[in-house]
Amino acid sequence: MLDVCLLGCGGMMPLPYRWLTALMVRFNGSSLLIDCGEGTQIAIKEKGWSFKPIDVICFTHYHGDHISGLPGLLLTMGNADRTEPLTLIGPKGLERVVNALRVIAPELPFELKFIEIKEPEETFEMNGYRLKAFRVNHNVLCYGYTMEIDRAGKFDLERALAQDIPKPYWKHLQKGETVEESGKVYTPDMVLGAPRKGIKLTYCTDTRPTESISKHATGSDLFICEGMYGETEKDVKAVEYKHMTFYEAAKLAKEAGVSEMWLTHYSPSLTRPEEYMDAVRAIFPNAKAGKDGMSVELAFLENE
Repeated sequence: MLDVCLLGCGGMMPLPYRWLTALMVRFNGSSLLIDCGEGTQIAIKEKGWSFKPIDVICFTHYHGDHISGLPGLLLTMGNADRTEPLTLIGPKGLERVVNALRVIAPELPFELKFIEIKEPEETFEMNGYRLKAFRVNHNVLCYGYTMEIDRAGKFDLERALAQDIPKPYWKHLQKGETVEESGKVYTPDMVLGAPRKGIKLTYCTDTRPTESISKHATGSDLFICEGMYGETEKDVKAVEYKHMTFYEAAKLAKEAGVSEMWLTHYSPSLTRPEEYMDAVRAIFPNAKAGKDGMSVELAFLENE
């Protein structure tokens, strides 16, 4: 099961009723944060989640509304006696940008590990999931992210018995481990059926529509996408500043065949996003206007 929380859905600046865009997910005892704008700590506290399990923080890009909350978060983690390393992932310049912000957080009791994305697409395996970064189209170097959790095939008892595989090895094979004993090698494919549908989450913000988004979002259970503007008269502005409208996001969701889409990263001038959702749902019916603290539990399908 993957717990997903849209901590904040605002762009450019925090408002009294809207925190800046940040996403937090929890899986298997670990937590991942994507972007960390001003107010992210408060949004986490309001949700009732903990800073302690956060072991990975990803950044889409280095505009202030996506990273300005990092120094305070690092200080809070340090004051909570954290000693475990923290992994940071982001576009080129990550270490330089973070170290510049750390002028106000110079002493930390834990190690920072930096992973700079150097290619248009990169994949990272960690904590039981696969994280894919893909370049999008903003006015600075910017990436979207997809998280995928695989699910192995069902255990086939009859095949295990027919091949005289010792029972103590079954649990290891079910976990995808290979077992070698007395010259014999037992592999997971000997007892598992075809892989079943896993869980897929895609997140992107601050971009024009791109083929890379449609490609990586394909088949996502949840697609969280920038919708900077709902007003149709803002189309020209969206192109000029390389952002996206509600309707462009909906078209991407339709193209990618996602199960559900949440809009996020609203312009400060957009006070009532729900007013535009009828037109959005005419393009992609299962679209929702994101709200601070909006959450969902993504689970494996029971009938798979």
